Amino acid sequence: MNVGVLKEIKVAEKRVSMTPAGVIAMRRNGHQVFVEKGAGSGAGYGDADYAAAGAVILDGPAEIFDTSDMVMHVKEPQPSEYDLIREDQILFTYLHLAADEGQTRALVKSGSVAIAYETIERDNGTLPLLVPMSEVAGRMAPQEAAKYMEMPQGGMGILLGGVTGVEPANVVIIGGGVVGINAAKIACGLGAVVYVLDTNLERLAYLDDVMPANCYPILSNAIVLDELVKKADVVIGAVLVAGAKAPKLLSRGMLKGMKKGAVIVDVAIDQGGCFETSRPTTHDNPCFEVDGVVHYCVANMPGAVAKTATRALTNATLPYAVHIANSGWRNAMRESREIRRGANVVKGSVTYRAIADAWGLDYTPIDALLS
Repeated sequence: MNVGVLKEIKVAEKRVSMTPAGVIAMRRNGHQVFVEKGAGSGAGYGDADYAAAGAVILDGPAEIFDTSDMVMHVKEPQPSEYDLIREDQILFTYLHLAADEGQTRALVKSGSVAIAYETIERDNGTLPLLVPMSEVAGRMAPQEAAKYMEMPQGGMGILLGGVTGVEPANVVIIGGGVVGINAAKIACGLGAVVYVLDTNLERLAYLDDVMPANCYPILSNAIVLDELVKKADVVIGAVLVAGAKAPKLLSRGMLKGMKKGAVIVDVAIDQGGCFETSRPTTHDNPCFEVDGVVHYCVANMPGAVAKTATRALTNATLPYAVHIANSGWRNAMRESREIRRGANVVKGSVTYRAIADAWGLDYTPIDALLS
């Protein structure tokens, strides 16, 4: 199979979907890899590194799409790429279609096979291709919050961990999953008082067992959330519903009751955001203010640490990419329930129910297309 690696064009996105080591693995499995010129430069990999690994360097995205049976991205295709996607071409990347109607309809129109990193799911419910970037974004969230708590950045001027004789900041984390626990580790390590809210008692028991004494796992409900955000200096949204829009848990009314200069970080923004006032931002212009509260809503947070994030991501994605390339998308989906669950839009049909429901489109089970 011909596999194409695109240069990311989303604002300030420096990650790349395959390292030179991945090219070597693909070549050993008998596949040719085409890499767009400059694709790896932001993550520390030059064209010469890819060429030495056996890749063919092509000048631009049109050449990659024209040449490749499977095209790999990190972030979702941008509007300038929609018309380049060919019928029957495999697109393997993060898609987040439940928050992007335009992209969803473009992929339906293309007749391509769109497999989303974020909905590949194991039988135990874990999301192996979302976990590494959730770890990165979770660990970044308190760092970014600490930065934008500084007064020159528009914050209230509180040091997250406090100092001797001065109390630390209060950090509220909504969601105790992968993002939440990683955010809590960093915030606790900086010395903040951390509240992690979740609705799963078993998860809360686990957090209570493994987290330090300055972390307080609490069963979430509307009253508890409202009370905690009023005293919060930082709120981190770490909610995930796999493949679907994130629920809006922090309302505009609740926001009005927060401290002026508080910071909220919406890690769920890729899936539409879990705060009512959230809207996607970029690394070039990451923040905006509503009712005196600083909003950080960057839709590709790990792109700021591209060298770490690229290696973490490709460690997870490469085995699936090799499987798809080796078997073809139909057989790979027949052989692997995990890959089958990654099918979002296949040959003009929406094959993931939450996406169809989000945009009022017909839903076709992937099994109906594989029989």
